[in-house]
Parts: sequence; structure tokens; C-alpha cells
Amino acid sequence: MAITQRVLEKSGSGVYISRMTEHDLLEVVEIEEQSGLSRWGWAAYYAELQGNNRDLMLVARAEESKAPRVSHRLAGYVVARIGANELHINNVAVRERYRRQGIGLTLLARILEEGMRRGVDAAFLELRAGNKAALSLYEKCGFRVTARRKGYYSEPIEDALVMTIQLDRNA
Repeated sequence: MAITQRVLEKSGSGVYISRMTEHDLLEVVEIEEQSGLSRWGWAAYYAELQGNNRDLMLVARAEESKAPRVSHRLAGYVVARIGANELHINNVAVRERYRRQGIGLTLLARILEEGMRRGVDAAFLELRAGNKAALSLYEKCGFRVTARRKGYYSEPIEDALVMTIQLDRNA
């Protein structure tokens, strides 16, 4: 059974995942800002959408029956790149009202599956050392801390934890 299917069955998240488009960028930036991620901004996401890794930019949309009547449509997103036979997960964020519903787990599962489909051997990411919620999420997906980068983040200055997972295409 595929990773995404197992995660969706466990989470009951009520979301569907699709490719990010230009029309999603204002909400993506809004979620980024609310989540406290290192700022990419609209122009950087737009540039990524024009590149070879655009299929590794996904958004989670809440099903209409689960979504409260609000002005936004996106529950979360993930952005990744492939290089040197590795999947680098750049950003994962979920809108606060949708957290703890399995959406981050679902996004990660989908991006890891895409990495496996493309034949990469491993995935990695960096996160703020003090971000316990993200650390827990990544550990649930099977990531393990492999390094620490001193003073990696600014505003505020904080160490980064590097986490990796080996992707077994036969699982």
C-alpha cells in the first residue's frame, strides 16, 4: 500500500492534494508568514513554479464539507527539490486552524512518494532546533536527526537540525 494511502487512512484529514499553481501563491505566502518560516515570499515561489521542480510543489485543499466558510482555500503546502539524487524538502506549512489533523503528514507522505517514484535514495530537510511540533511530525514520517547547523537561521538566530530519511522503493 502506498505511503499516502496509509497516511490518509490514519489521519482522516479530509483534504486533497494537488500541484501548486500561480493562483495559490498569495495564500502560500500568507501561510508562510503565519507559520514563522524563513521568508521566501511570492517571487521565490513563483520562480520555483517556473523551474524543473514545479511538480514538487503541492498544496492541501480542505474538502468543502470540512472547510469552514472562510476566505481562504488552502490548508497547507509543501515545496521540495531534487538534486544529487536526494529530495530536499524546503518548506512545509499548515494553516493554524487545520493543524493536528494529519495534513502535514499527508503532504510529507505525498512528497516522499514522488521522490521514490523519481528514484531518489534519500530525503532531507532542515528545521529550527526549537520547533518541537515539526520535529515530532518529521519523526512520525521516519526522519532522523543527522546533524546540527549552528546559527543557521536568522531573525531570531537559531540552530538548524538536519533530518534525513532513506527512501526504500521496495516498501
